[in-house]
Amino acid sequence: MMAEKPTIPDSEFQQRWQTLQQKMDEQNLDVVIAHGHEADPANVRYLSDYWPLFETGGVAVGREGDPALLIGPESLTFAQGRSRIAQIMQILQYRESAEPDYPGMELDTFGDVFDAVGGGNVKRIGIAGMSILPMTIYDAIVEAAGDAEVVKADDLLTDMRMVKSENELACMREAFRISEIATEKVLNEMKAGMTEQQVVGIAQGAMYAEGAEYEGHPTYVLSGDASTHAIGRPSPKVLREGEMIQLNIGALVSGYSSSVGRPVCIGSMPADMRELVEVGLEAHYKTMEFMKAGVPASEVVVKFEKFLEEKGYAQYLLYGPCHAIGLMEVERPWMESSSTYDLAENMTYQVDTFLYKEGQFGLRWEDGVIVTADGVETLSDKFLEVIEL
Repeated sequence: MMAEKPTIPDSEFQQRWQTLQQKMDEQNLDVVIAHGHEADPANVRYLSDYWPLFETGGVAVGREGDPALLIGPESLTFAQGRSRIAQIMQILQYRESAEPDYPGMELDTFGDVFDAVGGGNVKRIGIAGMSILPMTIYDAIVEAAGDAEVVKADDLLTDMRMVKSENELACMREAFRISEIATEKVLNEMKAGMTEQQVVGIAQGAMYAEGAEYEGHPTYVLSGDASTHAIGRPSPKVLREGEMIQLNIGALVSGYSSSVGRPVCIGSMPADMRELVEVGLEAHYKTMEFMKAGVPASEVVVKFEKFLEEKGYAQYLLYGPCHAIGLMEVERPWMESSSTYDLAENMTYQVDTFLYKEGQFGLRWEDGVIVTADGVETLSDKFLEVIEL
């Protein structure tokens, strides 16, 4: 029997609601609606543990009392089995994209939502997840709001999600453990003549066998020219000896993501490929050396970019060197030269070193870390070496 996976207890969800309500008081918000969908469920899952499928989802929080989970017409029994929020409201605008009418079905409205969580006295409404909110839902909120002001409120939840609890860290450690096992299985079984998609199957099989609930992101097996893709999908392309293969393998545990990225070659690497891989690995370690609580995020980026300039490889950089990770494999805050915040203990990042030579090959070294007072705790550190199979 497989060991029970770490998860977030009900008490922590309740504390999240209370913390959000305190922030709402500070910003004079009567209701906050957090939005999510299948590809980006983070805010909704953070508050409810519900992950919408086909339909979209939301959580409505008032200044006091328990929140309401907002779902589409078809997900009630699914939501009842997953939600940590007892009150569930079905709303037409959260329906799937085929837009069925559901004639004869009694559904709630956003007016009902404002009455349920806002006590009917709503003057200011915040929306978290504005960048992924469909116009159909936004228009319905605005119509129901009447004279109430509707504002963007993403920062409230971003601030809450940046620093992870011990329960969240436990979920992430387990996710990375599974990802490293899946990476090892791929390295042991991958060979020339397989397709990229066949290798994805090896990774997925290992992750699910170890207890992952899903992939933390679409698995990257990108070879040859496709290894230059910063964002890509595996294809039926056949793997060949002597070409770059970009692996990025991540498991999801209780909603928390992970990813382990390694550049791999079947057979010996050509000299220029090996040199880029080695410089990328050195830069990868440097980023971790630069990080610790209290350090300005922009300082880490400036030092990273300076290192690559001194090595003569700055022209091969697309972005870097870090983005946050948690309920999404890529989430706020990014670490950029324009960043205006300092690192803090228990912030979690993907150290993501992506370099590429356009039209030739690219590579990604990627590992999770937890920021500590003295540096970082690595969540993944296996196979940090030139990998030739």
